[in-house]
Amino acid sequence: MTARAEGKRRLAWTEVRVDVPRGWHEVVAEALIFGPCTSVTLGTTSLAARQPGPDEEAVRSFVLEGDDTPALRAEVEQRLRGLEERVNDPELTGLEVHFKRLPPEDYATSWRKDWKPFRVGRLALLPPWYESDPPRAADVRLTIEPVGSFGSGRHATTRTCLRALSRRIQGGERLLDAGAGSGILSVGAALLGARETYGFDLDPASKPTADLLAQDNGVEERCAFREGDFRRLEEVEGLFNVVCANIYADVLMTHAHDLAQRLAPDGWFCFSGCRFDHVDATRRSIVEAGLRIDEEHLLGRWMTFVGRPA
Repeated sequence: MTARAEGKRRLAWTEVRVDVPRGWHEVVAEALIFGPCTSVTLGTTSLAARQPGPDEEAVRSFVLEGDDTPALRAEVEQRLRGLEERVNDPELTGLEVHFKRLPPEDYATSWRKDWKPFRVGRLALLPPWYESDPPRAADVRLTIEPVGSFGSGRHATTRTCLRALSRRIQGGERLLDAGAGSGILSVGAALLGARETYGFDLDPASKPTADLLAQDNGVEERCAFREGDFRRLEEVEGLFNVVCANIYADVLMTHAHDLAQRLAPDGWFCFSGCRFDHVDATRRSIVEAGLRIDEEHLLGRWMTFVGRPA
């Protein structure tokens, strides 16, 4: 085969697909990002052989035919089982993974043509390959690569937090971002005018991902990210005008007092990541930490609390 013919040869791919309950796609996507699984997207299978149920979303990754080995399939299964044990939520029990050989095409990138920009408040979330101006002249452009484990901006908790930031950021604020993930809340706040942000996350992949997002949006000098848990608060001084935490409800309940202690008297907070069946206990922990809840926003299965010091 000539080099020219080789360059025209279309590659064969295997689709790795998991149908998950709505609201859990980013959590499952994180488990699928490893080794040759370099991108994750949402939607039906490319051949539409099976549609997700009415309360499901399809999380898909694609691997080259040569990488589709028994070892890779076993690793995917193991990661899903580990996710079930770690999250310990009945909705993630018994997740099934489906492997499907697809006709030759560059599925690792062809999904981009179907990915549509979207708006959250004043922010327009756009992929790097979107060369046009934001949909509205007044929109603030947030450039984000919509692949990877977290922070695509479409999850209910992320959208609700971004909407609160879009409504409330006036400019010049200092923001704390607990459970920063991809850094999307910090970067969004900086683009909206926040003077300084400090984020931390236990996931080792968070800091490099968040640093890159800040660089891609030109706000790296205002966004600091660290790997670690709530002990990272010991290394940063002073109070914050805004305290954000998009984390699981049990972590939020455990550390609500720690977060409240770092909130300025005239500041405000935005706490998300609370499933609807944990709302009462989470609300009680927030109030007991000395905070006042002014707004509650339920989107899908997820509740977000916005408020200020009591």
